[in-house]
Amino acid sequence: MEKTNFTLKGIRADEMSFKLNAVRAQNGTKMELKPTFSRKVRRAVENEKICFVTLTVKIEKTDDQPKPFDLCVTFTGVFESDASTDAEKRAVVIGGTALLYPYLRAAVTTLTTAALAAPVVLPVINGSIFPEDREPASGEMYS
Repeated sequence: MEKTNFTLKGIRADEMSFKLNAVRAQNGTKMELKPTFSRKVRRAVENEKICFVTLTVKIEKTDDQPKPFDLCVTFTGVFESDASTDAEKRAVVIGGTALLYPYLRAAVTTLTTAALAAPVVLPVINGSIFPEDREPASGEMYS
């Protein structure tokens, strides 16, 4: 992977929501939470050096998979870099994602604890969260 220097300029919590569902596990079975992750990447129009990486984790009930609660946490990081090539821009996004994930992870644990639910601790991830980050860059992914 291409290496490039970047600076974290700031982090903000865009959304932190928790909603209790009236669902109970049957006969002592455990419900799988199965969090889903998504990412959005934007570049600042007025300054090409600024990149916004937004990470979201959701735990939501469905008709076939009940969950004890619905949860959504979204954080955005603002990064500055001199990345000019697609490979360098991709490296900033991957590095920025890795930098934001521990904050997202801590927020999920804090939110579930504050809601007096069993604390949810997302796994420590050593490497890429998203499969597309593990593959070689193809085309212009992050411009």
